Amino acid sequence: MKKRLFKTPSGAEISFTNLGFGSAPLGNLYHAVTEVAAQKTFEAAWAAGVRYYDTAPLYGLGLAETRMNHFLRGKKRKDYVVSTKIGRLMQVCAPEERTGQGKFFETPTRKEVFDYTYDGVMRSLDFSLERLGLDYVDMLFVHDVDVFSHGSIEARDHHIKTLMGSGYKALLKLREQGVIKAFGAGVNEWQACQILAEQGDFDIFLLAGRYTLLEQEALNSFLPLCEQRGIGIVLGGPYNSGILATGAKPGAKFNYDPAPQAILDKVKKIEAVCRKHKVKLSNAALQFPLTHPCVVSVVPGGASAKEATLNAEAMKVKLPKALWRDLKAQGLLNEKAPVPK
Repeated sequence: MKKRLFKTPSGAEISFTNLGFGSAPLGNLYHAVTEVAAQKTFEAAWAAGVRYYDTAPLYGLGLAETRMNHFLRGKKRKDYVVSTKIGRLMQVCAPEERTGQGKFFETPTRKEVFDYTYDGVMRSLDFSLERLGLDYVDMLFVHDVDVFSHGSIEARDHHIKTLMGSGYKALLKLREQGVIKAFGAGVNEWQACQILAEQGDFDIFLLAGRYTLLEQEALNSFLPLCEQRGIGIVLGGPYNSGILATGAKPGAKFNYDPAPQAILDKVKKIEAVCRKHKVKLSNAALQFPLTHPCVVSVVPGGASAKEATLNAEAMKVKLPKALWRDLKAQGLLNEKAPVPK
């Protein structure tokens, strides 16, 4: 597995494998996963050479972090990189109040409480370190401070104001003390990342689904800003919630919901170009984001040991230059997008 040494704007060094592992599916996202299957999935990723693992309190309402604790136990801390997130505190609640009903299954009975304050950051990290069984995490991401999660620009901006006026000071303190090496935000929208980058000293962003084979709008302003500032990007959701892995079949997921017709139509055209060059859509989707100089790792979710192994194998497949040329010629890929050489 290839590695990249990333030097953060604040001076820390973090070694990423070009393929990371996203633990949301092992928080029983969309369906329950047994403990045995979850551990086999983690171990399959490790066996394939993956050494970067991302998690969050939201994933299974603490379950994903707990399962990662079991997986990492006994492994040397210097051998892997871990990121988790802040922004939500998990509170014990009545069963009918549980967060994520119909989305997360067989989880602890908890409800999310958004908290981007200084105290909220510190408490969230303390809880995560206990669930993970770690003394520190390499990166801490502010989770879901975006319109997608909060419903409106006004709500997003309110939470960003709270973060920058309070929680941001905690992030700075944690970085200065070495409890974390770097911090940023983990969101589904490049616009929120750009706002934060313009307001504070952020090292790295986990951008989910917004720089993929399907969409590259972030090339217009956000990614150039990152290049200028030396900010890294962990690219989550390279399959846009599934459609770039499954193809444009009925029920295909885009942005966590059934894909609209316009998205289905575009993916069908991308699939046609891939077929012409005898390339699997999923292989092209996984490799494409890594060609941007700011992207330090691409992080698909893994719901099974087979998926974890297939993701690793997809990184090794050599793709023809003509594939990218044809995608650009048909207007399916931004002309400014870097592509594999």
